[in-house]
Amino acid sequence: MPRTALRVCPLCEATCGLTLTIEGSRVTQARGDRDDVFSKGFICPKGASFGALDGDPDRLSAPLVRRDGELREATWAEAFDAVAAGVRGVVERHGADSVGVVLGNSNVHTVAGALYPPVLLAGLGTRSYFTASTVDQMPKHVSSGLLFGDANAIPVPDLDRTDHLLLIGANPLESNGSLCTAPDFPGRLKALKARGGTLVVIDPRRTRTAKLADRHIAIRPGTDALLLAATARTLFEEDLVKLGELTPHVDGLAELRDAVGEFTPESVAEACDVDAGTIRALARDLAAAPTAAVYGRIGSCTVPYGTLASWLVDVLNILTGNLDRPGGALFPQAPTDRTPRPAGPSHGFALGRWHSRVGRHPEAKGELPLSALAEEIDTPTAEGEPIRALIAVAANPVLSAPDGDRLDKALAGLDFMVSVDPYLNETSRHADVVLPPPPPAQSPHHDFALNTLAVRAQVRYNRAAVPLEPGRMAESEILARLTLAATGMHGADPAAVDDMVIAQTLGKAVKEAHSPVHGRDPKDLADQLAGENGVERRLDLMLRLGPYGDGFGTRPDGITLEKVLAHPHGIDLGPLRPRLPQPLKTRSGRIELFPEPIAADLPRLGRARDELPAGLVLVGRRHLRSNNSWMHNVPALTGGSNRCTLHVNPEDAERLGIADGQDVRVRGAGGAVTAPVEVTDSVRRGVVSLPHGWGHSRPGTRLNHAALDPGVNVNQLLDGGMLDPLSGNAVLNGVPVELSPVD
Repeated sequence: MPRTALRVCPLCEATCGLTLTIEGSRVTQARGDRDDVFSKGFICPKGASFGALDGDPDRLSAPLVRRDGELREATWAEAFDAVAAGVRGVVERHGADSVGVVLGNSNVHTVAGALYPPVLLAGLGTRSYFTASTVDQMPKHVSSGLLFGDANAIPVPDLDRTDHLLLIGANPLESNGSLCTAPDFPGRLKALKARGGTLVVIDPRRTRTAKLADRHIAIRPGTDALLLAATARTLFEEDLVKLGELTPHVDGLAELRDAVGEFTPESVAEACDVDAGTIRALARDLAAAPTAAVYGRIGSCTVPYGTLASWLVDVLNILTGNLDRPGGALFPQAPTDRTPRPAGPSHGFALGRWHSRVGRHPEAKGELPLSALAEEIDTPTAEGEPIRALIAVAANPVLSAPDGDRLDKALAGLDFMVSVDPYLNETSRHADVVLPPPPPAQSPHHDFALNTLAVRAQVRYNRAAVPLEPGRMAESEILARLTLAATGMHGADPAAVDDMVIAQTLGKAVKEAHSPVHGRDPKDLADQLAGENGVERRLDLMLRLGPYGDGFGTRPDGITLEKVLAHPHGIDLGPLRPRLPQPLKTRSGRIELFPEPIAADLPRLGRARDELPAGLVLVGRRHLRSNNSWMHNVPALTGGSNRCTLHVNPEDAERLGIADGQDVRVRGAGGAVTAPVEVTDSVRRGVVSLPHGWGHSRPGTRLNHAALDPGVNVNQLLDGGMLDPLSGNAVLNGVPVELSPVD
């Protein structure tokens, strides 16, 4: 007989609740959970295809180990023996930094991906650390670190209460939202309009979100920071700056006013291709709205001035008094956040504590630019060892990083590589060991990272909906054993990893005066933890010490794992609340509105007005049924409008003699690709668009459906040389390209 199980969807950042229908061990249907406290029944095509992705026949079911040049199935013991010999051999011969670690986007969508990589990194002691953040949102982390002292203190728009929402470089009707966890983002935007609010979208493409907007401004790609700076300048010029309750928490207002003085609307209008009157109206409307929020996303991050644009998004929220107030942009507080500490000066945020070996790129948030991974492998220098071994966890940088061809060749030259991945894809095909995690239905789920960005406080946890199949290993055990093998403790009990983290966490907590367990016995506290395994005990620990937790009995109404399990549809913890000054960790204990790194980079933005590309520029795009490169092997999520086509404006197509459906050669600094043209006025004149995540044509992969319509890798048009200097983020949008028809 079929049965049902509840599961939070792990396929994008919206975290919608699902009701799964299960027959035997197979998920046969997924529908929205109407009783879910956060998503209330909403579901998108990705969630509806949960069963197809879960049961994809191309998913690896056993480890692979390279023997005589070929990847062959092996036992788990053989796989971890190979990992220990391969990684430790490189460390012993060449040092810890010769082992690189790459984490992909999917890590934030699993319990194990959130809990174990930090332990792996600490145990290895390597500085050769790369993630998908530097081809995505690192500018927002850096700007938040500089403003608020904490790179993870990212304000999110209060979607359900705001009167005026300004979106820049964001298309949540197709992405479902990002750095803003909000199930049914489309419904929330429609509700904003229904209650009389205003939606403004700034985007060079007329996206589905832009079509819904009250006003769409088709800006020239890459000029977001100029427009935002001119908007801030207008607020000062017209005496519209009203900090309100933020006043005692802000430093640097006068310095900011002087710095943005040169960015008049008239001076940036030509560069942005937005008239000065429109820019002034943006400022006036923001200031006049009862509440307002400015929200920038990937289109404003993956540009040459991504950190400046991300900083200016929050500058506008601050100048209009809309930061940290209902209806504005607020700081979420996840149930597994650390115990809130008292407000006051803290350690602050630092950039460039070390640099990459070849390009001398500064670290940001402990990470080096993913764009630099290839050169760190294939380029010898007098300073330090190149990367000789790589650990890739849920990462496919051959498709996600610039110049995948170079990285592809570099990976082939490594001494050793291990990949934790359910597929043999464009990156994992180079591994000496592939460790496949089980399908999502066979794993527990809690959104550690995404709840830190949620527009409403809530807590949900699901145990595995389907038992592990024989021969499978839980992802938590895979990553725990990988950590032990890579750090010189191969063969130890994997439970030791969880026990160590619990002991260290409690050991620190009992010494902190603000902790609810201050002065208590760590061993006694550890014995009180509930859960069937180490993952659940660690979750219980984080919940109990967190801002809504029971504090190990000191707050009887607080959250514990036991209480969460008793509420299978989740526990609603209410709307976001103002929290200043508690989230601030700057050295001053205040918002540092005009930090020195921003001041040093601002003149570069001033020069941008005269340094714009003269020809066509490229932007990416997202489809509702895609998430980077890891869903193109599911038939239900491909085809139709989800195709790898080049969008070209009709005027540009006519000028270049290009017809709809014709193949064209697209050339950029990193190479060239050939793609079919889709002539459409959804892109503005002078702009072409290719989607991200395609290019499934390399040999040696096992992605049979994706290979039927492989598309092309848009990132091959980039050579990796264009980076936002403050964050190291790759420039993926607004890059010059040339088109030529293919006969």
